[in-house]
Amino acid sequence: MKKWMWSEQQRSSSSPLRLPLLQFLIQSAQELKVAPIVKYAALSLFFDRFYPSLSRFTQQGDDTANWLLQPIRESNLQLFSLISIWVSSKIHDSRPLSVKSLKSLGDKTITEQHFTTRDFVEAEVVLLQVLDFEIGTANNAFVFLEELYFQFKEVAKLGEVLNFEACIDIMDLLYERDETSVLYSSPRSLAASVLVASYVITVPKQRQEFPVLPWVKFVTSCKEEDIKEIVTDILKHVFEPS
Repeated sequence: MKKWMWSEQQRSSSSPLRLPLLQFLIQSAQELKVAPIVKYAALSLFFDRFYPSLSRFTQQGDDTANWLLQPIRESNLQLFSLISIWVSSKIHDSRPLSVKSLKSLGDKTITEQHFTTRDFVEAEVVLLQVLDFEIGTANNAFVFLEELYFQFKEVAKLGEVLNFEACIDIMDLLYERDETSVLYSSPRSLAASVLVASYVITVPKQRQEFPVLPWVKFVTSCKEEDIKEIVTDILKHVFEPS
């Protein structure tokens, strides 16, 4: 079994809400016009840490558990995804998003339930409790990817051809399924692999003379065979029939 893939038990426990919630968070990030680092930090907070921890947190037998988790509805999870963007904005933006802007978006997009400003503030506390107040996002694949991209532009003329938007699209797609989202647990390898995959997809074949694979291996110290394997999985996921 590939070292970054989840077990059958973990895959079978994947929630059918995952894809709708992913689309909701990404669309919300676009509506709020946040920077990519804010979006990916929010994705990490919500999908890598908050969402997988909910079952454990709600099964602790605490009778004082917050009403937002009793029961856990899709609308509540949509609220928490907005809170993840809010927390991420506080970490990465010099002028963080206001609760007013989040509530305004929530009023338009969360259709099953109406949340007050107080609910937003309360949800932030609950999210932090589920995360044990650990909100560090420094080890982020997007940060490594952005650094690699600018380095690539400095050493190769093809840097102007390689499409960075394609890199972002690939990173979004990898969150669609647990099998591929788990790649985010190795952010440096993932960043290197996304860059290579984007190179293969967006640079015309007749111009692919730059030795991109040996270069990312040298720059990141990642194993070439690992990058090849991850790139293969990325390309399969990107081009598989919808």
